[in-house]
Amino acid sequence: MLNPDGEAGSSKVSPAMASSDVLREPATLPAIPPALPPVLPAALPSPAPLERGLRKWSGWLGPAISVAILGAVVWQMREISWAQVWAIVPTSPLIWLVLVASYFAGPVADWIIFRKLWGIPVSGIFPLLKKLIGNELLLGYVGEVYFYDWARRHVKMEASPFGAVKDVAILSALAGNVMTIVMLAITWPMVSKLGIGADGRMLAGSIGIVLLTSLVIMLFRNGLLSLPRSQLWFVLVVHCLRIIANTGLSALAWHLILPTVGLGPLLLMSTVRLLLSRLPLIPNKDIVFAGISTVLAGSEVQTSEMIAMIALLIVATHVVLFIGLVLRDLVQKEKSA
Repeated sequence: MLNPDGEAGSSKVSPAMASSDVLREPATLPAIPPALPPVLPAALPSPAPLERGLRKWSGWLGPAISVAILGAVVWQMREISWAQVWAIVPTSPLIWLVLVASYFAGPVADWIIFRKLWGIPVSGIFPLLKKLIGNELLLGYVGEVYFYDWARRHVKMEASPFGAVKDVAILSALAGNVMTIVMLAITWPMVSKLGIGADGRMLAGSIGIVLLTSLVIMLFRNGLLSLPRSQLWFVLVVHCLRIIANTGLSALAWHLILPTVGLGPLLLMSTVRLLLSRLPLIPNKDIVFAGISTVLAGSEVQTSEMIAMIALLIVATHVVLFIGLVLRDLVQKEKSA
């Protein structure tokens, strides 16, 4: 549904990148986790030892992660007030359509990418959904580890899937940085008046970090990325489109839930929420966003309640969907036995 980062995320990249020599054909492949933190991974380790370790424990890796996610699901079930969830369930089919589109935007974008890279079947969407839920309910990057293990066992390819999974994760962070800078430039006349960061210093420092991490990818791209240049550009474009789609879908869902607020202010509010999620030095982001939403939507509009409602629906969807995926796996094993 509505992850501010456009990844259906937890809910658990600079325009300079656009030059054609940014994504050159690289050689080596380091390690990476999932849903990169709002900005970018820190220093990446040498890939060979990590990949050997993943192979060594591959027999236990997938089941262990599945059990861990299941534990997180059981814990979330204890925390969720299902009566409250049922009470806030939207009744409009159009709202549900937009929320479902937003939730599946990330996994579908990943499926398009790996369909292009590996030719995975339609059923490949199921492990990608587990990847999303693992990242959301456990830790960032645990979903990537799970998907790497699944691909190594189920996808026929000449090379190891490690490099592709790593490159897709790095480019997801890079796309987030690119879209952060682009959206900040587009909305700057309004954003500059919203008082984000003390005297603008926190905002400027955050922008500097986003630019710096993007520059790191540019400078060390030959050692970080292993896919051919054409595939790297394809992955980057898909990630950027995913972020744009999620931002627009968030604003549309909010407008359908709060029809008295125009789509324009809500689109700006969705953009600001994305910016806040990716600017690392801004303190008390929830409080800042609550204040901004009051300015944009009006003090009489209950935007905080609406966002809390959607967040609760996302967690409930994670729980129900993962249980369904586990049951599907059990049925598949019975059929193949």
